[in-house]
Amino acid sequence: MFYIREKHIRQASTKEISRLQQLVHLEMHAFQAQMDPHFIFNSLNAIHHYILTTSTDLASLYLTRFARLMRLIIRNCNKEWVNLEEDIEALELYLQLEQLRFGPQFDYELDIAPDVFQQVTFIPPLIVQPYIQEAIWRRILLRPAKTGGCLRIRISRENEMVSVRIEDNGIRQILSAEDSLLSQGITIAAARLQAINERYNMRAGISEQELYNEMQQPRGHLVIINMQQIATREVVM
Repeated sequence: MFYIREKHIRQASTKEISRLQQLVHLEMHAFQAQMDPHFIFNSLNAIHHYILTTSTDLASLYLTRFARLMRLIIRNCNKEWVNLEEDIEALELYLQLEQLRFGPQFDYELDIAPDVFQQVTFIPPLIVQPYIQEAIWRRILLRPAKTGGCLRIRISRENEMVSVRIEDNGIRQILSAEDSLLSQGITIAAARLQAINERYNMRAGISEQELYNEMQQPRGHLVIINMQQIATREVVM
């Protein structure tokens, strides 16, 4: 009985170490995907353009937001949990930077329900942003008109779940080789959420669906990310 007990303890310990290694590996890759070299290069090019065109105020605004976003990404990359307020701040900075670059091509709405208490609600970082990036780059920016794109993000609470709805009116196209980094970010986000599910025995899931109008013509795409709400006490433990 003693031998069997020790064997079970070793097996459980090995399994937990393997889970932790997988989670660390996924977090490292999530950070690499988040630090998209194309986004960084294009952002710096935009700042350079504003400086050369004497738009010093706009260049300063862009640079400040870019620096804040980089700081948040680096600070949160090795954390399993961040409060919702921090994650939303990073999302808004990213959206503001992309909107500054693309101007009239799209607008966005970020709506947070009143019963979502951002400072005491904790979620895994680097989960939502890849889906927003995908909505902008693989759908909204591909609209033929190059104007009128709309991205709606709503964060609400349903019992113990935090629900993030990401809806866009873009045009979905077949994945190309240039979109591989975007696809990798989505894959890593889903895998990280699954790994955290297993470790903390929490309920979470991601669903996607195409949207159609009354004539059954494509009108957009919807992603729903549901994550069990984690309180401060559970995160500390």
